[in-house]
Amino acid sequence: MYIAIEGIDTAGKSTQIECLKSLFPEAVYTKEPGGTPVGVEIRSMVLHGELKSKMAELLLFLADRAEHTESIILPNINSLIISDRSAVSGVAYALVQDICDIKTLVSLNTLATGGKLPEKVFILKLSPQELANRLSQKEHDVIESRGINYLLNIQEALIKASQELGIQTFVIDASQSIDTITNEIADLIKGNE
Repeated sequence: MYIAIEGIDTAGKSTQIECLKSLFPEAVYTKEPGGTPVGVEIRSMVLHGELKSKMAELLLFLADRAEHTESIILPNINSLIISDRSAVSGVAYALVQDICDIKTLVSLNTLATGGKLPEKVFILKLSPQELANRLSQKEHDVIESRGINYLLNIQEALIKASQELGIQTFVIDASQSIDTITNEIADLIKGNE
C-alpha cells in the first residue's frame, strides 16, 4: 500500500514519519521532492529561490515526481510505502500559485506518476493560531516566507487536490499530541493491511 503524509510546513510531517518508522520498520520511507538524487538537487533549487518562473518550478516538481515514481514507487509497489508529500502537494501548490486550472494539474501529475498515486493521504491540518506559533519559532525557507495566508491557502488546496485526484483522504488535527496523531495514522494504515 502506498500512502502519503501531507500538510503545510511545520504541520509535523517529518515528525510523524519518524514515529511511524518504529511501528512499521518494514515499510519503504521516501519523500517528494528529494527522495532520489535528482530530487535532492530539484528540492535545493526550489527551496533556495533559484527560480524566477512558477512554471519552471512546477515542471521541475513534475520531473522529480516522474523520477520518484520510476525509482522508488514502482519497484516497491508490493510493500508499504510511506511518503512525505506526493502528487497532492504538486497539485495544491501549483493551484494556489494559479499556474493553470485544476484539471490540467491533475492530468500533468497523473502523467508524471503514470497514474500510480497514493491509496491513502493523511493531511495534517493546523489552525491559523497554531501555524503562527510554529512559524515564529523557526527560520523560514522560500515557501514559508510567502506568509501565513499563503500557507493556509495551501492547506485548503491540499484537501481539494487530494479529492480531485480521487485519493482516500483523512484530515487530522495537527495540534493534537504527537502520539495521538501517530496512533490515528497507524490505526488507519493497519485497517487496510
